[in-house]
Amino acid sequence: MSRNKPGNRIVERLDALNEFDREPVPRQQLKGAGNFIGLFAGEHVAGTEYVIGPLFVAHGVAAGDLFLGLIFGNLLAVFSWAFITTPIAVRTRLNLYWHLRKIAGPWVTFMYNIVNALMFCFLAGAMITVSATAVGLPFGMTMPSLTDTLPNSAEWIFTVLAVGLVVTVLAVLGFEKLTHFGKIAAPWMFLVFPAAAIAVLPQLGVSSIGDFWRVAQEKIWTGVPMAGQSKFTFWHVLFFSWFCNMAMHIGMSDLTMMRFAKKWTYGFLSAFGMYLGHFIAWIASGILCAAALGNVAPGPIAFLGAGIAGAVSVVIAGWTTANPTIYRAGLALQVVTPNWKRWRVTLFVGLITTAAAVFPALMMRLLDFVALYGLLLMPIGAVIFAEFWFFPRFGLKRDFAELHGIRFGWPVALAWGLTLAVCFMLPIEIFFKGLPGWFLAVLLYMLFAFIQQKRIRAGT
Repeated sequence: MSRNKPGNRIVERLDALNEFDREPVPRQQLKGAGNFIGLFAGEHVAGTEYVIGPLFVAHGVAAGDLFLGLIFGNLLAVFSWAFITTPIAVRTRLNLYWHLRKIAGPWVTFMYNIVNALMFCFLAGAMITVSATAVGLPFGMTMPSLTDTLPNSAEWIFTVLAVGLVVTVLAVLGFEKLTHFGKIAAPWMFLVFPAAAIAVLPQLGVSSIGDFWRVAQEKIWTGVPMAGQSKFTFWHVLFFSWFCNMAMHIGMSDLTMMRFAKKWTYGFLSAFGMYLGHFIAWIASGILCAAALGNVAPGPIAFLGAGIAGAVSVVIAGWTTANPTIYRAGLALQVVTPNWKRWRVTLFVGLITTAAAVFPALMMRLLDFVALYGLLLMPIGAVIFAEFWFFPRFGLKRDFAELHGIRFGWPVALAWGLTLAVCFMLPIEIFFKGLPGWFLAVLLYMLFAFIQQKRIRAGT
């Protein structure tokens, strides 16, 4: 009788949601190009864009450096998805976590997934924070400032908790619902960014197309950082736009999403996210920040340019980034809790994410956080790349931990740890550490794997 209770029926339906968490995606479940256009556009024309654009203004990027850095940095990001991540995803059809388990064994995978899930939680939390800045507008809520780290009011905490609940429910529904939501929301959201920016240009002194570049240099991207902020150059913009999603492409987290792609060339569809979001939307939100006299809170600056439509776009933009991020975090933790269904894990992740979101520092320090997040996870992507492409050429066996029942793959753990140790010691800014770190991780893993496999074959 108890199985017929409404609560039990809901649990049974949620348990039936199958996202192929521990097996390759079957051919009949592969998705077409439209799903990935919606996914990339929805995730990258999103809440982060309302934060990153203003932060470039705050860090004093010059206009020429911004435009050139965004053109070439985003191109490198597209190439990373197309040539590094997606070819492996469509050949293995495994999500990142179960792929790694075959290579490194359960204990290294356990450690990685804890780090990965926490980083995803914090990133999704920042997006919930973004949405909350718009939800709180009708209530006259005091917005966080550039230097705030702690919640500044009870209204702020309540608003964040309400937004987090909605985002978590959407993430529980799974991959197909996420892509459907992105396809619906992305076209409208994208239009709001340039429309809001164009609307405020006259306030900055732009009365014709010919005025734009002069105003851009004198009033928007002036080359002079705000008080207390470091100076950014062309190289900061290029490496940040390339590596702001380092964990997703060269870090291989998007194996989890791209395993549903019919063709490896779908990796090029990331351009819909990079150039609509990380180019046009970053430029547009920077213009809004300048018109708002340096205010960086997403809700108010969007409302300034597009009124209610702008505020609503901030809410939805935060959701479309937080939803797939919580979904990824749920898959990461499911390997740690294999007896839990995915929806239960995702619900738990959503609660952690929402708790983190009450701290506005996640949003105000987003550039540094995203760079750190990518750096921490990047060595595992290098390991997967090396194993897939280089092992057969050097006579090494793939999936060695699975083949030999190894519980702790020390070559992966040592390559990961030593790479991060060297990266953190490098006397360069965090934005530039990922590139040398990736090559170092490949070399270290190849060396350690050769030693391990030679010893086991020799019986020592």
